[in-house]
Amino acid sequence: MQEKKISQAELGKIVQTSGDIIGRYERDEVKPSIEVVIRMADALEVSLDYLVGKTDMELDSSTLNRIQEVAKLPEEDKTQVFLVINAIVRDFKAKKAYAG
Repeated sequence: MQEKKISQAELGKIVQTSGDIIGRYERDEVKPSIEVVIRMADALEVSLDYLVGKTDMELDSSTLNRIQEVAKLPEEDKTQVFLVINAIVRDFKAKKAYAG
């Protein structure tokens, strides 16, 4: 929540609960329902996996939307997209290796 600059009270209002309950979720005193977790992820614009600690990679909703659009492409087009991504990642890793 700190990254999004949103208070417990603000998040509570968005997800239809109180800031005190959000605090209890953060302290692991109580577990939210799946509906509340979904609303929290939407409000914070993160994936459910990130929110529950299953991954440390935060994917914002814009990135997730792009990935979903790529997934809808025909296989030939997806292959082209992945070739470009692979080349960019390879170049990034090479630059990082030579810089370090």
